[in-house]
Amino acid sequence: MSYQVSERVRESFELLTAHPGVKQALEYMEKDQEEILQRQMELTLIPAPTFHEERKAARLLEMFRDEGLEDCHIDEYGNCVGLRRGTGGGKTVLLEAHMDTVFDMETKLEIRREDGWIRCPGIVDDTRGCVTLLSVVRALNAAGIRTGGDIQVVGTVQEEGTGALKGMQYYVNHHPELEASVSIDGSGHRGVIYRATGIQTVEITFHGKGGHAYIAFGEVANPAHAAARAAAKIAELRVPESPKTTFAVTNLHAGNMSAVHAIPGEARMVVNFRSNSHAELEKLREAIFGAIEEACREETERWGRDTITWDSHYFCDVDAGEQEEHAPIVEAAVAASRFLGCEEPNLPVDGCTNCNRAIEAGLPAVCLGEGDYDPHIHSLAEEFKEEDAFKGCQQALLTVLMCTGGEWGESVLL
Repeated sequence: MSYQVSERVRESFELLTAHPGVKQALEYMEKDQEEILQRQMELTLIPAPTFHEERKAARLLEMFRDEGLEDCHIDEYGNCVGLRRGTGGGKTVLLEAHMDTVFDMETKLEIRREDGWIRCPGIVDDTRGCVTLLSVVRALNAAGIRTGGDIQVVGTVQEEGTGALKGMQYYVNHHPELEASVSIDGSGHRGVIYRATGIQTVEITFHGKGGHAYIAFGEVANPAHAAARAAAKIAELRVPESPKTTFAVTNLHAGNMSAVHAIPGEARMVVNFRSNSHAELEKLREAIFGAIEEACREETERWGRDTITWDSHYFCDVDAGEQEEHAPIVEAAVAASRFLGCEEPNLPVDGCTNCNRAIEAGLPAVCLGEGDYDPHIHSLAEEFKEEDAFKGCQQALLTVLMCTGGEWGESVLL
């Protein structure tokens, strides 16, 4: 095994898993799988595109109350919040999953359950995460486990796309009492994300005078040509393989079909770029904006009659972030994965998940749920494998308990 858990975390984990209440909770999760699957299917059928999570939040809130969580409410940003209070003396831990999906309100949502699979858009990402929260609470209650620290259980909004992880950002920034964060995003128990891939998505608008395609030719510079020049320059940029750094022009628009014989007055381009290194992300940003400036200058000088200008609007700006590979919370999540039968857990190291915002806020954090049974995430063919589904819930439970501390011992958090 290439990844070695420290002796301190290993000993703490052995004490945890030997505790009678924890054993009972793990057994309960396996027996409770069908009930959790029923909740998962129910929530999946509630459309919840980014910025429109209200109905799902309302139903999840009812489920939180049914499980006995305290202080259940929808916060000012739309996050669904509940509290499982500890006995004191432990660490306050956030356990969260995002409620939004990538599917619009008109998407047909129909459950198909066959051959050990459940198929429906949104059945995994991240409805499975939402019911994992419920599974953890139900198992703790069934086993009568009292944690040392409080567990704040939260369904967050605006994780996907242009939501840019803002529900999570709002929550961690407004709760300074938090001491660790465990995000659930997906269905598996084999993966641990513990570093943050930085992501920026920016719309560039190129401005000119516009005019008739024939009459104004040579009299005005063309914003669409400037956008095309910029896209071509961006396409020629070179980025390192490690740390992984990527870029793509994802949208390019100008004019309309009613004016196919017109030089447009403006053109728009969207660029998405990412890196696992904040320094590389900033270098890439400067190169992209440099290409845009150069393209506008070239188009302006080509005709010499007017000036192409540009402005920008950010849809998404998420920092890259580092965390030690052997941070106690990471080792705890790996230990849980191995305990559940995964000899060599997948450590993808990085990703753009709500974990980014926790790391950004300075919290020890992991995102669980990666690396299992989700080949069609974000597609209409999204599917969830029922076999051993409870293990993802068990990994979440064990990781949280290692952080909160309790009768089995103190929190592993330093």
